[in-house]
Amino acid sequence: MALVSCGNGVRLERALKCNMSDGTVLVSDHYYPPGSGPWPTLFMRQPYGRDIASTVVYAHPVWYARQGYHVAIQDVRGRGGSTGEFYPFRYEARDGAEAIRWLCAHPACNGRIGMYGFSYQGATQLLAAVEQPRGLQCIAPHMTATDLYHGWFYHHGALRLNSTLGWGIQMLREDARRIGSQEASSRLENAWRNLRAQAQAAPYAAHPACTDPSLPSYLRDWISHRQPDDYWTAQDLSSRYDRILIPALHLAGWFDTYLEGSISAYESLRTRAGSESARDNQFLIAGPWVHIPWGDQAGEVNFGDAANLNIDSILLRWFNHWLKDTGDFDGESRVRYFALGPNEWHQTAEWYPSAECALYLHSNGNSNSRKGDGRLSLEPPGREEPRDVFVYDPEVPVVAPGGLQAVSGPIDQAVLELGNNLLVYTSPPAIRDMEVLGRPQVRIHAQTSSEYADFVAKLVRVLPNGRAEFLCIGIARSSWLFGDGNYTSDNVHEWIFALEPIAFVLQKDECLRMEISSSAFPLYDRNPGTAISPDMADESSWSRSTQQVLHGPNHLSMLSLPIKEGTAW
Repeated sequence: MALVSCGNGVRLERALKCNMSDGTVLVSDHYYPPGSGPWPTLFMRQPYGRDIASTVVYAHPVWYARQGYHVAIQDVRGRGGSTGEFYPFRYEARDGAEAIRWLCAHPACNGRIGMYGFSYQGATQLLAAVEQPRGLQCIAPHMTATDLYHGWFYHHGALRLNSTLGWGIQMLREDARRIGSQEASSRLENAWRNLRAQAQAAPYAAHPACTDPSLPSYLRDWISHRQPDDYWTAQDLSSRYDRILIPALHLAGWFDTYLEGSISAYESLRTRAGSESARDNQFLIAGPWVHIPWGDQAGEVNFGDAANLNIDSILLRWFNHWLKDTGDFDGESRVRYFALGPNEWHQTAEWYPSAECALYLHSNGNSNSRKGDGRLSLEPPGREEPRDVFVYDPEVPVVAPGGLQAVSGPIDQAVLELGNNLLVYTSPPAIRDMEVLGRPQVRIHAQTSSEYADFVAKLVRVLPNGRAEFLCIGIARSSWLFGDGNYTSDNVHEWIFALEPIAFVLQKDECLRMEISSSAFPLYDRNPGTAISPDMADESSWSRSTQQVLHGPNHLSMLSLPIKEGTAW
């Protein structure tokens, strides 16, 4: 095929075919730099059509080619121009490794390959790296996960409903088009345009995207494998970290769907990669971003120009360092993170701080809503205080931080905090700044009238003007935390679970607030309160539950904050 000029000496060759060992044909577009090769190669494998090349967040491949790289963008199996069946994650390790071996033999490639991409394109890198293909020397997996159960689809036993259903519908639209089913295609297109209604439908396992036998089964498989079993480990890295032998530049967003997955990927490879060199060359950037786009705005807040980090420039230095031996990344801090509040970048050699601040829950038994009497204090309770009580109703769940639309960002929670179906505990105003970095953890002594229960903890920063900015959230499901059959109703149990990671500075005169509820819908699926699986539950099988939170010397319910130095009070 004739080369197409892209200006400045860059040329494009479309639709090169790579034959897999099983007969599947993968198609890629290749961008060649000015001059004559061979050159180091940048490789992206993705399911959304190779022409888009993740340009929603990265520079176009033409830009990277201008910097002296041969760039190859490939449609994964069953997508775009590639043949075969698309089943997310299942084939990406083998296909990626075979494609890299093919690239190494390409005349434009000098045998040194790096991969880049975010979200699914991040997963394709990690899975290819597990196979240790010759030539793959570094990767840049952004906003993705090495553990699919915990980092992509579930959080402590609760399905990430909005993102799972939304992404499943998005991907199944292409499957419907490929098999020529106009009916399924139209139905899924309409569903994609109205995701809010799809998440609210119950039971969600009865959604046509799950039940249509003409469509692939992956969406119904995701929602039916509710425990971290072999289904998940066969498709991810969670049991194979020691197979990774190369450097990786991770990127996470504080308000991204896959925040937990991204941070855990860095942590796991930093400690468990298969060589000292690989462990020592894991790097992390964590910014104030949603999944798309990466910039200075998230939700209602503008973080200033500092948040507009030039990711392409950083990637160029990363690849120059590992593929061109320039030393461009020498001296780079292992972790660079954006601290909310002052809205500035901080750098550190390690992710975890060394100190902890424990804030104890107090009330006179009426912490319901921000109008109540719930307090956070450095002092533990000196007596058993009255229990705080709320009713969880799956028909009227507490909604996600961004509401039913599940919008991401530091959304103001003040209106949501007026409901009596959640408990609110607020600290005194800070008398000095306090930096928090890592995963806050909650310890809640609680009793529920149902043996099937969830608890949700949400951390909020309260500004002097009363604005209550969402920071991070966590959930735990009784069946996950205690195991099947080990949780009993009307008895006190100790719930201990972590919230998702965050970095912020509680500044002088600001208050810290924690909300406790039993849902964050549709971010997570709602617990029906009965033995029926959440994916199969509807209005007829929902059951209300009365939840009681205890705090006293014998029931120290608390919030533990990972901090860098002293406390704020």
